[in-house]
Amino acid sequence: MAQGMKRLGTPIAALLGVALIALIATSWLINRDALRKAVEAQIRDVTGLELSVAGPIDISVLPASYISFHDVGLKGGGTSDPALRVDVLTANLRLLPLLLQRFEIADLTLLRPRIHVSLKPDGESNWTPFIQTIARTMKPGAENQVSFSEIRIQDGVLNYEDAATHATEQFDDIDLSLAWPSISRSFAATGQFDWRGERVDGSISFADFVAALSGDRSGLKARIASAPLKLAFDGSVANRTSPMMEGTLTIDSPSLRNALRWTGQPQPGSGGFGRFALKARANVVGASIALTNVNVELDGNAAEGVMTYANNGRQTLQATLAADALDFTPYISTFRLLASGARDWNRQLFDLNGLSTTDLDMRLSAARLTVGPSKLGRTAIGANLRNGTLALSVGEAQVYGGIAKGSFGIARADTVADIKAQFQFTDVDLQACASELFGLNKLSGRGNINVSLVASGSSPFGLVQSLDGSATVTGHDGAISGFNAEQLLKRLERRPLSGGGNFRNGSTPYDNLTIAVKFSDGVATAEDIRVEGPAAKITMTGTASVPTREYDMKGVASLNSASGFELPFVVQGPWDDPLIFPDPESLISRSPASAPLLDMLKDRKAGDAVRSAIERITGTAKRPAPADSPTAENAKENAKSN
Repeated sequence: MAQGMKRLGTPIAALLGVALIALIATSWLINRDALRKAVEAQIRDVTGLELSVAGPIDISVLPASYISFHDVGLKGGGTSDPALRVDVLTANLRLLPLLLQRFEIADLTLLRPRIHVSLKPDGESNWTPFIQTIARTMKPGAENQVSFSEIRIQDGVLNYEDAATHATEQFDDIDLSLAWPSISRSFAATGQFDWRGERVDGSISFADFVAALSGDRSGLKARIASAPLKLAFDGSVANRTSPMMEGTLTIDSPSLRNALRWTGQPQPGSGGFGRFALKARANVVGASIALTNVNVELDGNAAEGVMTYANNGRQTLQATLAADALDFTPYISTFRLLASGARDWNRQLFDLNGLSTTDLDMRLSAARLTVGPSKLGRTAIGANLRNGTLALSVGEAQVYGGIAKGSFGIARADTVADIKAQFQFTDVDLQACASELFGLNKLSGRGNINVSLVASGSSPFGLVQSLDGSATVTGHDGAISGFNAEQLLKRLERRPLSGGGNFRNGSTPYDNLTIAVKFSDGVATAEDIRVEGPAAKITMTGTASVPTREYDMKGVASLNSASGFELPFVVQGPWDDPLIFPDPESLISRSPASAPLLDMLKDRKAGDAVRSAIERITGTAKRPAPADSPTAENAKENAKSN
């Protein structure tokens, strides 16, 4: 065996020696000028770009066979500015053809290329000659077949500009490997690059590269992965008259808000728009995208339907989606009508910039809908945003045990929002509805509410100051908490001056309730307020200030008995805890022993003393001021003068 190996090794060693001698001889005898011209011609034939070499040229045969051009410019036919500049362009050569004095490129390496892409208004670019040449040379039967299979880009920079839209983009630190279709018809590119401060991994492949370059239909797979966004497309592409794509689109993002910021899109509002996922069948024609079989998830809300997006100078989104359950709380959590922890209205200015960037036309239906504390049943909502004007319409919603429908509109005028709202609530739970919508927690029962309001302001406080419109409430079989009208009237009928009791306990049941108010500059004026109960009846007049959230009203309560006892009363103070007390003069006039005191009030000299006595009797006396206070001193001086 040893002798056999020795006999076999001798010719192999001789063959290797001959090859080594041939390589050395080739390196000595190679025509360097012919090599340079051959490489330049192959690059020109393959890419359609002319080489302009300003730096030195390095040629090596051993240990590696390559030719390197320094400070290279490449430009397409008819263009004056180079479409590509490269610090070092290296063409690795095939070894066996080199031994036969044939110069064939195996692959290319572009070190620190600077790529410039300029899109003209007619849709063509400075790379159009390159694309046409590639398509021509790769067609079957072409004279100049592609002679190398890979292009590697290291530390590259790409600048893009659109002459029609004046848009510019820059991609830095590009490291790509382009698998050139020298054998098969497919093309693939994989690598990484930096865009807007994020590192992006990407890949793209064409099933038929020649067809894709010629505008014919070709299979396409693309993937982009970065921290803000992941995107994948699997389908086909064509470009006869305009770019067309059809296939499955998948998008995933941990924060849609961050993804929109990263891609330069406007960010809607300041709440929500976190976790986002979308999968759909996409049909792209030019700048329009039609999505069918859509499955979309946003902030835990999942829906399905169809969507259309277009960007023809202005972004437009149309969608029809259906969901089992939706929660809108994240999108309204940052919007507060009332200041946190206070009774005052919120004075924070509105951010209306989101109304001016995108047009929206959306139809949304859900079996269950949550908006803050409100729980809605089956709901159909329409939203239309155009030219800075937002219109919301509720076709029908199951809410508060009844049905609601209406519309809400916002029109932007600089920093001021013009609001218009019209809503109808039919057969709803008045306690839940009035508490959540108006902050009133004293009313119970079932009924109908109609609201028609307009306002203008740059904050919630500004809106309520300019509030105009009307509101009506009709209810039945409920109660008004805070006082028991029947009990109070019967007690005062027997003893009119028993005014030291507490008038703010219990509740007043009613059979029918009617409330009609008119708003003007933030003040609600009672036009018709009637409460008709089984034992008592109440009518009221007066006003309620919306900006200060306070009542200033008077009323008359009467028993439904044979006596027909009536008692005027006053309601004053904050909405959430008003003061309700009877009119003192009415009580005194009904007392036989104290009625003559009213006549004495007309006497100025005795007025103060009588008034003080009345206040002590009815329980409405004010606490005396300290002796050393200014109020006490003034009282003493007045007493002396009297």
